Amino acid sequence: MTPIWLKETPTGIVLSLYCQPGAKLTKVAGLHDGCLKISLQAPAMENKANELLLVWLSKQLRVPQKQIRFLSGQNSRKKRLEIWGSATSEQISQILMP
Repeated sequence: MTPIWLKETPTGIVLSLYCQPGAKLTKVAGLHDGCLKISLQAPAMENKANELLLVWLSKQLRVPQKQIRFLSGQNSRKKRLEIWGSATSEQISQILMP
């Protein structure tokens, strides 16, 4: 079954994330309000948390950073990102499952 925070679209896979900047470690921290909760080691200032999120997701999912883009939430804790390329929704949910 596909998790609530992951949605397949004709153009790619959309992730609904709740990001918590300023954590000790960057990791999946569970679920929050229907979103996958990600703790980020970077602070929320000067776009550092967003940059770290893209780098971390790219490494975890083994997808080039250029294949991940923000759909919404660059200035919010709730973010929607789209991933396209070779990664499937099953692979993404297995890798990121809390």
